[in-house]
Amino acid sequence: MLKHAEKPVLGFAAYSGVGKTTLLKQLLPLLADQGVRVGLIKLSHHRFEIDIPGKDSYELRKAGAGQVLIASAHRWAMVTEVAEPAEPVLDEMLSHLDQAVLDLVLIEGFRHEAFPKIELHRPDTGQPLLFPSDPHIIAVATDGSLPVEPEIPLLDLNDHLGIRDFILNWIDKRSQ
Repeated sequence: MLKHAEKPVLGFAAYSGVGKTTLLKQLLPLLADQGVRVGLIKLSHHRFEIDIPGKDSYELRKAGAGQVLIASAHRWAMVTEVAEPAEPVLDEMLSHLDQAVLDLVLIEGFRHEAFPKIELHRPDTGQPLLFPSDPHIIAVATDGSLPVEPEIPLLDLNDHLGIRDFILNWIDKRSQ
């Protein structure tokens, strides 16, 4: 599956607008409170800038630097231009993380790749369920009833502590 996964990797799979980022913003402090050091990879389907036009690092990249690493006493970031635009591959993105300082890597997106995921589902969106056709989904978190009973754990999408506990148990089982 993921040859660059040195630590447990767990994704959140859902259609756009279901609330993956919103849930992650709730879960991250709950996991940190338990001493879990989390890295996160987020797939974006949009062009994005993490630097500000007019700043030196932005201007140097725009002037032709293929990679720019900006560092301070508090953080550092690397911006790498891609020569031939292509969909990112999760395993390659994992190779860029310093997993030695992490306990868990959470993934937002990459739902079509083969790795463990929790499906987030809101029946009122009208989107189909993912778990029936994705054997890598290990649980479903929903805020309503499902038309199909899953044979995997069913979580309450609004119970952030319950989802955190599921993740902690999943990590523990992987380390045994």
